[in-house]
Amino acid sequence: MITRKKHLEMKLQSIPSHPNPKVGLEQYSTPSVIASDLIWNAYSLGDIEDKNIVDLGCGTGIFAIASSLMGANSSIGVDIDEDSINLAIGVKDKLKLDNLNFIVSDINEFNEGSITDTVFQNPPFGSQRNAEVGVDLNFIQKAIGLNCSVLYSFHMASTEEFLIKYFEVNNLKITHIFRYKFPIPKIYDFHTKENQNVDVIVIRALHK
Repeated sequence: MITRKKHLEMKLQSIPSHPNPKVGLEQYSTPSVIASDLIWNAYSLGDIEDKNIVDLGCGTGIFAIASSLMGANSSIGVDIDEDSINLAIGVKDKLKLDNLNFIVSDINEFNEGSITDTVFQNPPFGSQRNAEVGVDLNFIQKAIGLNCSVLYSFHMASTEEFLIKYFEVNNLKITHIFRYKFPIPKIYDFHTKENQNVDVIVIRALHK
């Protein structure tokens, strides 16, 4: 078992970025420093160890992998992008994590047969000018459909006021809001800056 957040961060640094980032999926890899901080907080709140975890829109699997490393009973990563899932499976095999699985699927078509305790999701949250509106809300609805006990969900900080109301209307009780500066590297043709930090929030909510 990993006993220090820094050790978890070092483990997660070995996870490669998206092998073929797709602009339509708004794919940006979550930095290990952010993922390790969030998972460490979730672990401290009792949301990881011996729990059944689902990572929706998992990309290369950083939250699913981190949950497994921190003692999850089971951890499942779900993503529509086969390239990213294949990479995540390679990391799983290298780390020999028997409590971890990855599935290629649209999140709307994914149905977890067993109990889901905790959901992590870093959906397309609209950092791009031409991003499809409301995708992150679709992820929230899917998490509700999985009947999870706890949800950790990434969003643009600028939408915080709206999201607080949205979570309340959907019977989700917000207990914590974590704040990060999410680096957006220059990986797509329309990017003009080498690196740009975007203010994001991660909402922890309980399913009432």
